[in-house]
Amino acid sequence: MACVYIPVQNSEEEVRVALDQLPRDASDILDILKAEQAPLDLWLIIAREYFKQGKVEQFRQILEEGSSPEIDEYYADVRYERIAILNALGAYYSYLGKIETRQREKEEHFILATQYYNKASRIDMHEPSTWVGKGQLLLAKGEVEQAFSAFKIVLEGDRDNVPALLGQACVEFNRGRYADSLELYKRALQVYPNCPGAVRLGIGLCRYKLGQFQKARQAFQRVLELDSENVEALVALAIMDLQANDAAGIQKGMDKMRRAFEIYPYCAMALNYLANHFFFTGQHFLVEQLTETALAVTNHGPTKSHSFYNLARSYHSKGDFEKAGYYYMASIKEINKPQEFVFPYYGLGQVKLKSGDFRTALSNFEKVLEVYPDNCETLKALGHIYVQLGQVDKAQEFMRKATKIDPRDAQAFLDLAELLISSDTGAALDSFKTARNLLEKGGQAVPVEVLNNIGVLHFEREELELALESFNKALGDGVWLALTGNKPKPYVIEASASVLDYKDMQVFHRLEEDGLAVELPWNKVTAVFNLARLHEQLHNTGIANILYRLILFKYPDYIDAYLRLAAIAKARNNLQLSIELVNEALKVNDKCPNALSMLGDLELKNDDWVKAKETLRSASDATDGKDSYAILSLGNWNYFAAIRNEKRNPKLEATHLEKAKELYTRVLAQHTDNLYAANGAAVVLAEKGQFDVSKDIFTQVQEGASGSVFVQMPDVWINLAHIFFAQGNFALAVKMYQNCLRKFYYNTDSQILLYLARTHYEAEQWQECKKTLLRAIHLAPSNYTLRFDAGVAMQKFSTSTLQKEKRTADEVRSTVAELENAVRIFSQLSAASNLHLHGFDEKKINTHVEYCKHLLEAAKVHREAAEREEQQNRQKQEAARQLALAEEARRKAEEQRKYLVSMCKLDLSFCTSMIIMI
Repeated sequence: MACVYIPVQNSEEEVRVALDQLPRDASDILDILKAEQAPLDLWLIIAREYFKQGKVEQFRQILEEGSSPEIDEYYADVRYERIAILNALGAYYSYLGKIETRQREKEEHFILATQYYNKASRIDMHEPSTWVGKGQLLLAKGEVEQAFSAFKIVLEGDRDNVPALLGQACVEFNRGRYADSLELYKRALQVYPNCPGAVRLGIGLCRYKLGQFQKARQAFQRVLELDSENVEALVALAIMDLQANDAAGIQKGMDKMRRAFEIYPYCAMALNYLANHFFFTGQHFLVEQLTETALAVTNHGPTKSHSFYNLARSYHSKGDFEKAGYYYMASIKEINKPQEFVFPYYGLGQVKLKSGDFRTALSNFEKVLEVYPDNCETLKALGHIYVQLGQVDKAQEFMRKATKIDPRDAQAFLDLAELLISSDTGAALDSFKTARNLLEKGGQAVPVEVLNNIGVLHFEREELELALESFNKALGDGVWLALTGNKPKPYVIEASASVLDYKDMQVFHRLEEDGLAVELPWNKVTAVFNLARLHEQLHNTGIANILYRLILFKYPDYIDAYLRLAAIAKARNNLQLSIELVNEALKVNDKCPNALSMLGDLELKNDDWVKAKETLRSASDATDGKDSYAILSLGNWNYFAAIRNEKRNPKLEATHLEKAKELYTRVLAQHTDNLYAANGAAVVLAEKGQFDVSKDIFTQVQEGASGSVFVQMPDVWINLAHIFFAQGNFALAVKMYQNCLRKFYYNTDSQILLYLARTHYEAEQWQECKKTLLRAIHLAPSNYTLRFDAGVAMQKFSTSTLQKEKRTADEVRSTVAELENAVRIFSQLSAASNLHLHGFDEKKINTHVEYCKHLLEAAKVHREAAEREEQQNRQKQEAARQLALAEEARRKAEEQRKYLVSMCKLDLSFCTSMIIMI
């Protein structure tokens, strides 16, 4: 049993005081100490024992009495003990200030500590313990450089002063000079090997910061060997176990954290790590309790920052973004720079991104990037923010960097692909394919949306077979296989019938009766729709129709399916059915701008001008005048109203054209790359005679529309051909019409054939004009205009032939045949009962008949004269031929005679030679 003995004044007796039995009321022991004028070192011993027993008030009471003016006066010659008492009080108030969380009280404690140390310095300004105490106070206040100076003063006088060495080690650690700090701790241990465990704790922390983890672990374990209940060492070892990131390590780490918590429930770091653990187990109530306790017991900035961060992400995970943002901000305020603790910046960036505060989110994610420039998640977040801010190029830059840093991040490639779709479809397709391949290699299912997007991009690039493959892969097995002919028993029906019977769903009931499940998951509807569009493009209209009907069978409110069926009916010139289908769509949503605009176009095509205008205005109103398609449709209405043939009023025409131009320009102001608006504006300019300007615009629109299966603009080709025609460049006009026919209409559009025939007519290419019109009549046999124009072309050809100065009998006979055909055509038109319905006047037709008959009579006379002349020419040619034959015979006879004479001379010579020989 430890005791102290207080000498009794003026005697040899002593008062024995058992240190483990100190009175609860310190006044009793104080009375004895003062009465007997006990040495001051006994005051210190007793005060220290009270402190060890947790009786802090008694500790303070004794020391404050021991530093009172009366004591100072009585013990004026006792310097060291007085300084020791003052330094003990200074250390006590330094500690109180360090742990105090309220700023005002903290400052008050620090002021008292400063006063006690200053008082001690006045007794002896060179006392090392006072300077050590001041250094500790300055460290507690965060004044690291001044603390360094205080410890330096001590070490300059005694380089082996252990408290000063430990203080200097703390300073170097706070400066981030871990190697220097480690050397100072080691020196302190060499000077005094029996240092408390806290010294080895400092060594362990330095080793940890220097990356010497095994030696750090050994240091922490040595601390526990010396002091099994050292909370700091337990927490440090627990953190190292947790960082192993395996199940066994995590379990060991959490066991140590719990033990530290049991030893000292107010260790803020242990509380934070426990809160972190319970966050991941979803026990948010415990997270908040532990974190709030940690905040109450510490004033250390980085530790508080972690506590606020735990609170913030707890609220974040529960969806309380307002509180999460508040605590993320509180966490950031406790640190000086992002490098100290960057996670709250990331969390705050997420919260601000969620709330739509993109600028603040951007600022926070950029701070994260300063610390971790290669963090893919941050790069992707910044990419998304720049998309929202309209800076697509910047967004692409960050996404590309993310894919380069981690080429195995499928999501990064998907995000990049989404960004590239509008600007570089080729690169977007490559990114989607890379993401698909990464997912497949990782054994993950490729989302339907990804395969669908790949198919759409192939479709846009007119790689239709690849698009078909991708759509089929996206859809997998299902009823669509039977409907598209990919099963042994296809259920495809004829195209026109499927449109007409769009309400008849018996085919799907038959499929169910045959045991085939007619299912269409919602996430595959878009892929089925796109597959139908692809079959439309491949001219498999029957398959497309049945797929659209499948969508309507499962999802009767799917408006786009009605509109595609309406488009197919319109393409087959079945305007009434098309209008009916659009009205079905409007039953689902009577404010649908696309449906209203399409209905207005159909009514316009059906010559229902008033109704069309009302419908198109409704389409525009449905989007508050912001829908480009509706505005374009109104522009088209005004254009067609201007060029109507009947009752054409120059003033009204100019008004409509100006209104059309205004509407087209409004669309271009909103969307500078809108090809349809640019085409419309160019048309208006052409109508006003500004051919050069309109031609330049048409050319740019043509270039912009090329290369995309989704932008089919045959109109711009036709308009360019019209411009060439108006400028008299018939050869280019013919070429442009022919290219348009081949590219968009497979040479089967009677209207463009009529334009082509007109060009041939103006170029006085009568036969080409006639042939073109006959092709058009074959496509549209009931079109009286084509027949009339064919008759006129024949008439013109005949007239031009008859007007020639020299013509052959064959030409005249062809002319007669052409005129007979023309008479037949005009006569048929004249006899037609509904001639007036096609805009023809019977009198005018009869005039052409009479004129052609007149030409026919003249042609017949010319034919007889030509035939007589031809016969005479033939007779002359025959006589000349006979004369030539006779002359040829005479020449041959003469040649024969000369030959015989020469032979006779040869024979005579031969005979003479023989005689001589005899």
